[in-house]
Amino acid sequence: MEYLEVTFRVTCPDNLLQTARDLLADAAAEAGFESFEDTEHGLKGYVQKSLFDKEVLDQQIADFPLQDAVIDYSVEEAENKDWNKTWEDNGFDPIDIDGKMLIVDANTSHPETYTDHHHPTPTTQHLIQIDAKLAFGTGTHETTQMIVSTLLLMADANGGTLADKRVLDCGCGTGILGIAASKLGAKEVVGYDIDEWSVKNTMHNSEINGVKNVQALLGDASIIKTIDGTFDIVLANINRNILLNDMEAMRSKMADGAIFIISGFYEEDIPLLVDKVSSLGLHLKEQKGKGNWRCLVFDLRD
Repeated sequence: MEYLEVTFRVTCPDNLLQTARDLLADAAAEAGFESFEDTEHGLKGYVQKSLFDKEVLDQQIADFPLQDAVIDYSVEEAENKDWNKTWEDNGFDPIDIDGKMLIVDANTSHPETYTDHHHPTPTTQHLIQIDAKLAFGTGTHETTQMIVSTLLLMADANGGTLADKRVLDCGCGTGILGIAASKLGAKEVVGYDIDEWSVKNTMHNSEINGVKNVQALLGDASIIKTIDGTFDIVLANINRNILLNDMEAMRSKMADGAIFIISGFYEEDIPLLVDKVSSLGLHLKEQKGKGNWRCLVFDLRD
């Protein structure tokens, strides 16, 4: 799948730069963007070439709500080889989530070296190795961490396990969320992604983690209808617009009492998302935030 890398330069007073970044990311999501990173002078955004809507982006910038900010941008292709090189050269530092799950870079880390001097040993907490390849989702992002933390709390409330739970991972990326659910005892995980690289990466990471009950399918939300049965937990770490568009398909596969965990959006997106999910018969159970990002947890009950 081909991505564009868009570099946004924001000219505004220093004390408004972070606010401008947040508003800009939200605005760019309307034009199809799905991932962002801060830069010294603004923001970089990543969007699938086929989903990039320049007209919408230009209109969002023209209507930008922060009057003291001036925004310009440049577009270039994000080549596959560049993504690979970034991960091969830099990787990511180990991430400890709630002292119960340790996520490490499969290429630069050696799990056997994690002792009590640094982290609990792999025998006293769950360990996940991620080889990112071309897919997003290493555990470094706040949205991933919040969903994993929510899964850990669910397991704690159920005797330390997600046993007997069937999990649907919408937009599986590297497979990290499904692998986390499997490590916590889920009986089966089915993921899907529109990116062929992500599907392959999910299966690759499942293999290196010794996880055998994760399946990854290639396709968008329309593929959900081809999956047999229903799910007890549905996960979606996707941008706001895709969530809103695909939510009905996700709802169609929820079992009675299912839990729906979503992230990938900002505080100002919450009312719109809550209205949509509530209209589908789910109830807001919990919300949490990390940095500028938010995570919502819903349940399906009478």
